[in-house]
Amino acid sequence: MWAYIARRLVLLVFVLFGVSLLTFTISHLIPADPARYAAGLEATPEQVEALRRKLGLDLPPPIQYVRYITNLLRGDFGFSIATRRPVLEDLKDFLPATLELVVVAYMLTLIGGIVAGVISATSRGKLSDYLTRIPIIAGSGTPMFWLALMGQLTLYYSWDLLPYGGRIDMLAYPPPTVSGFFLIDTLLVGDFDLFRQTLIHIAMPAGVLAIGRMAIITRLTRASLLETLNEDFVRTARSKGLTERIVIYRHTLKVAFIPVLTELGLQFGWMLAGTIVVESIFAWPGIGRYAFHAIQFHDLPAIMGVTLALTLFKVLSNLLVDVFYVVIDPRIRL
Repeated sequence: MWAYIARRLVLLVFVLFGVSLLTFTISHLIPADPARYAAGLEATPEQVEALRRKLGLDLPPPIQYVRYITNLLRGDFGFSIATRRPVLEDLKDFLPATLELVVVAYMLTLIGGIVAGVISATSRGKLSDYLTRIPIIAGSGTPMFWLALMGQLTLYYSWDLLPYGGRIDMLAYPPPTVSGFFLIDTLLVGDFDLFRQTLIHIAMPAGVLAIGRMAIITRLTRASLLETLNEDFVRTARSKGLTERIVIYRHTLKVAFIPVLTELGLQFGWMLAGTIVVESIFAWPGIGRYAFHAIQFHDLPAIMGVTLALTLFKVLSNLLVDVFYVVIDPRIRL
């Protein structure tokens, strides 16, 4: 297994290189002038040209790319045009908030989707089957931005149950940075009031991010479980007098979970991309909102940094799924 993981990590370098080249090429095809955005609308043509030379934008694109890769190998992600800070520092500041949001949404998707799928499969054709599937499927067919806005309209403006956005209240001080995850850092310092506040703030954006993915996991869990219940080993287990609960949760669900695990690996990457919409609406200070502003300013170093960071986590999540295959089913060899 360790040799397989090492090979995948080596291939990760080539994946990141390919993604960086593709992103760089597409960014240079967009008819926009980053130097003009950085200098401001009031800047003279001479000032814009001076800034273009300072940023290296006057060089041919191939030379710009070689220079970028050379600096990247030294750990230099470049300088953000929008924030006027090193991109690596921006990623360190904004990435933990996004990962915390995605992890919470992922857990909601995992637990909610599997539970709903099991209930739906074990009560096939009954009222509980339809009551379980209809709300989730309806949520999956709703555009994310509309679902987020309706959530703010009802849960915040109308009912005042949840805050409209942000990680904590505006007047509250963030916890001391240990992991960057407020839910973890508040527990480490014993600030349970701030923990409750963080949990309330993350509930709505994580729910919006999770509900569409939850429908996919519910449908896949239901279909996979129904198919597995017709296998010979299930009939054998039932013939031995085992209860239906033991047959499902001890024998059937583990086998039915393998295709669900594959989809969960894909959904993690989708959630990372979906944070751009969610974070922009809920004023969540994460990498998605950072990417949105970088695109507005045509901030190439920031766009490249965000793309490489998201690609890294996406590939690592796929690798983790492959390792879990072996844990769940020892018959599988990497």
